[in-house]
This record gives sequence, C-alpha cells and structure tokens, in this order.
Amino acid sequence: MRKLLVLIISTLIYTNAIAQPNTDSLDVLRNVDMEQVVVTATRTPRQLKAVPIVTRVIGNMDIKRMDATNVGNLLESEMPGVEFTYAMNQQQQLNIQGFGGSSVLFLIDGERVAGETHDNVDYQRLNMSNVARIEIVKGAASSLYGSQAIGGVINILSQDATKPWAVNVNAKTGSIGEQRYNATISIRKDKIRSTMSAAREIAECIRLPREGVFEKIYANNVWNFKERLKYIPTDNITITARASYFFREMESSAVIFNRYRDFAGGIKGEWKIAEGQNAELSYSYDQYDKSDYTVASRLDIRDYSNVQHTIRGLYNYTFQGKHTFTIGGDYMRDYLLTYQFVNGGSFYQHMADAFAQLELTLPRDWQIVGGTRFDYYSDTKLKHVSSKVSFMKKLGNISLRGYYAGGFKAPSLKELYTSWNMQNMFMIYGNTHLRPEVSHNYSVSVEYQHQNANMLLNVFHNVVTDRISLIWSRAHNGMLYDNANKVDISGLDACVSTRWASGIGGKLAYTYTYESVLSGEPLVSSTRPHMVSLRVDYDKRWQKYGINTSLTGKILSATDAGEYTANTGFKEVETIHYSAYTMWKLLITQRIVNAISVTATIDNLFDYIPEYFHTSSPATIGRTYSIGLSVDIEELWK
Repeated sequence: MRKLLVLIISTLIYTNAIAQPNTDSLDVLRNVDMEQVVVTATRTPRQLKAVPIVTRVIGNMDIKRMDATNVGNLLESEMPGVEFTYAMNQQQQLNIQGFGGSSVLFLIDGERVAGETHDNVDYQRLNMSNVARIEIVKGAASSLYGSQAIGGVINILSQDATKPWAVNVNAKTGSIGEQRYNATISIRKDKIRSTMSAAREIAECIRLPREGVFEKIYANNVWNFKERLKYIPTDNITITARASYFFREMESSAVIFNRYRDFAGGIKGEWKIAEGQNAELSYSYDQYDKSDYTVASRLDIRDYSNVQHTIRGLYNYTFQGKHTFTIGGDYMRDYLLTYQFVNGGSFYQHMADAFAQLELTLPRDWQIVGGTRFDYYSDTKLKHVSSKVSFMKKLGNISLRGYYAGGFKAPSLKELYTSWNMQNMFMIYGNTHLRPEVSHNYSVSVEYQHQNANMLLNVFHNVVTDRISLIWSRAHNGMLYDNANKVDISGLDACVSTRWASGIGGKLAYTYTYESVLSGEPLVSSTRPHMVSLRVDYDKRWQKYGINTSLTGKILSATDAGEYTANTGFKEVETIHYSAYTMWKLLITQRIVNAISVTATIDNLFDYIPEYFHTSSPATIGRTYSIGLSVDIEELWK
C-alpha cells in the first residue's frame, strides 16, 4: 500500500511539473466568498457579509478538498470546538463547545432529522454526496427553530443541477479495509431539475492495538439513496420534492447485527406573490427505525421507530426595498416506539409554533434583526416563548456584531417515559415532572474582510438553567432523567483564513470553552477547553490539469471529565482524565482533463495512538492510507 501511495504521489508531482499554466484561468477562488447567499441564520436569503449573526459556511470546494464521507468527518476537520466520540454500543456522539448532540439541531435542506442513537442523530446517514454547502450557526436559535436548537443549528444544503446533464462516479479504498462508492446523476432541462445519488460504504472490523473501554471498532455496511426533483412551472412558482432511503448494518457481535433504517420525503412549494413578497408551504416525513437481526434464525425484529410528520408555512414581505418582515408556523406530530418503554410501548405528542422576525437595514450601515417564537407541546402542556435580537455595524472592511438569543429544549418522549433495565446493571427512568432547559446566549464579534483574507473574533457566554441530565437517584435506586442546576458556558472563537492568486491558501482557527457549575455539583462533560484547527493548501489549475495539496490538523487539549462508571457502581461521578492529542491529514489530488481526479490520503500522519482507549479518545490504530478516484463523465463526453 505504501509503495502504491509513493507511486501515485510521484505521478501527481511529475504531471504538475510538466503542465503549462493558463494565465487566463478563472479557477482561482478566494477562500472565503462573502458574496454567497446563506439562509440558516435568518431563514431569509442574505449575503454572508450582510448576516448580523455569525454564520460559518463549509462550501462545496472545501468538502471536495477534505474528501469527507459524512458530516462528522467534515466538521471535525473544518471546525475547532467540535469533537465526535463514542457512546454506548459505539454510536457517535457530538460535543460542540459544551453542548451535546441532543442540543444541536441538524437539518437537511431546512428540515429536521428524526431518530436518535444515545441522544444523537445517526451521523452516518448525513453523507456528503451532492452537498452544496453546510451552514453552521452556534448558540441558541430557538426563536427560529424551536426546541433542540439551544446549542446551535447545522443545516446541510443540497446541490442543485447546474448543467444540462452531469454524471459523477467515485470510489475510495483504504489500508484498513474501508471502501466508499458514490454515483450522482443530475439533469437540468427546461422546467425540470433532478439530482439522484447512491452511496455505499463498507468499514471492516478493526481491532485496537491497546487496552481501553472497548477493544475493537465494529464493522459497518451502509447504503444511502437520495433524489431531489425541482419543477418550475412559471417564473413565480417552484415545487421541490425529495426522497431518501438509508440503511446501516453494524456487526456488533457474531450472532446479532444491529440494523438502522430511515426513509424521508417531502414536498415544498415556493410562490413569489409579487415584488418583495414570497411564501412557502411544505410537508416532510421522516421515519427512523432500529432492529436486531439474528444471524442463526434470520429474524429481523424492529424495536425502535421514530416517525415525524411536519407541516410548515412561511411568508416574507420586503418593504421600502430593504426591510423584511417574516412570519411563519410549524406543526409536527412526533411518534416514538422503543424497547426502552414499558413492554416496548409507544407515545406520541403534537407540537405547534408560530414565529415572527423583523430585519431592518438602517442608515450608516446598521442592520438589526429581532424575532420571537411561541412553542406548544401537547403531552406536557408546555408553552414557551423564545426571543432574539442582533445587530451589525459596518465600518469599512470591519463588521461589528452583537447578539442575544433565548433558547430552550423541551423534554423528549424518551426523557419523559423511559423505564429500561440497562443490561442488568441498573434501571433508567424517565421523569414526567421535567422542566424544559432554558438558555440565554450572548455574543459579540468583530470581523475584518480583505480581498484575500478574512479574520473573525467572537466572544460568547451561555447561561443554561434546568439542564436535563441522566443522574443517579437514591430514591429510585437507578439512573433518572432530572433537571440539574445552572451551567455557565463561556469562551471565544478566533479564525484567520486567506487565499491568494498563486493558489496558496490556509486557515487557522482556535476555540476556547470554559464551563462552570455551582460548587459541589458534578460537571458531567468532556468538553476540551482548547481546540485548534489548521489547514494549509495549494490549489492550482491549468487548462486541462489541476493539483490540490492540503495539510490539515487539529490539536485538542487535555481535560478532566465527570462520568458515571462501573468503578462506583454508576452511583457516583468519577473524574476521568482525557489526554491531549493532535491528528493530521495530508491529501494530494490531481485533476486530469477537467474530468478525472485521483486523490491520495495519509490520515493520522504522525501515527498517534492513545495510551488507553476511552470513549473520548480517537479510535485509531495509527497512520492509515487511502486512494480515491472520481470521474465527471459529462466532461469526458466533451
């Protein structure tokens, strides 16, 4: 494998050396395109430079550069403050600056994702085929998105068909047996735009080289299919339909495989009523199931199903050519069947909301956005109001932003009604008396934008009360979902990025996070206080050839985390020390005749292996290698 990698890299370098540059090339791109339009922060299309809320964007070019398979791979590489670790049964769990996966709302084209595995969505269903960009808004966003957006929103936006027809096929294989195959077909003709994609991932069982809380990484087999169809009957009306199917099989033992399935679909109509007025109406359906497949009997028994039906209406009115008023509402029916309920039972609830937002563009380059939202949950009779206000002031190349947002997280059906024997070790109980989590998020930022560079400093403070946690209850002699005391989360984000006409670019980002609780209360968190991400790349294109070389790295500081462990019988919190570590990746991609790309990757470049494999340690056996091939068939056709 190493000899093959050396051969490919040598070929790439040689091809690059003999190519003659085209001085008229328009392929040199800036690292940060402040003219691009984003939608997540305000639910209305705005140029990135004009959004009064700090919004991070990972564009299509960055996704291709990183050659990421799913959203977890990409976010860890591109954003400091983000760490994916393992929960029980090796399900991925997210920590983003003190907030776990259940407090961060994941959207696909603006629609929420159903189902969860240990308080996190199944990140492996969020693959990167046919993704245009990812928009990230950190901090509370409940005034627009309601519960679960208390820690932020991550919106994955699909690529629209841009050519009469396009076909891409790509494959990747690695030194530890991983394989990935993708095919995407897009058509743009008259009033129709269609994009279809199919993805296949294979990950073999990996035995870890040292001791830890687990000794191997289970094998996974994944299928993912997506279709997005857009019909534009008139200049004022657009109808978009989508459907997807996901299947994952995890070989957790020799006799029983865990299976995960998801079917999602929806339809959205957009109507431009008149100049400055538009409306949207959408319906979405998402069903996420889990089952256990017994190899000997070939029985596949479903024991978990989360089904969500959502209807949404939205109306935007722009007046005086610069101010926008937005009003909308959602209705969702949430159904949950799970083995964690008594006798494998089920519960459901109805959720309804209404929200309004006003965006003002004032003289002297001031922009102000204010909004509020009312949410209602039928099962607990919960009523909650969330508000926000933000401003932005432009001073030449400098943008000043200030932001306050209220957030909340309603108790989930699982947190309300669980009654489950946790592998005969202890019981886990729900709590129908839970109060919603409530947060107050404050942030101030300054951003400097130059022709070739962007610099951002953001300081934030979160006050979270009644955080819902799983804690030991002496009264129940088991684990109980309960409201903990106040948690303060403060910190800062700093980022510098640049790209030059020579093709050289880079990004350096740093995040500091500090969490505190009342004296005597356990801090059950594994947030690392310091995180750094770095990327240096060279991207140059000629008439028929191009090369991209990138070195990316992340540095994570040590931390002490409180965890319920078997050493205390799960009745007390034990302090676990997680060591600092650093991970680096080198990618070299050669693009030939604008149609064929060959990518060679060295992951974990400096061969890091943890001394002991905790759940918050990177699950790596050391340095690994992979090779990928991508072909744009329509370019060959030319």
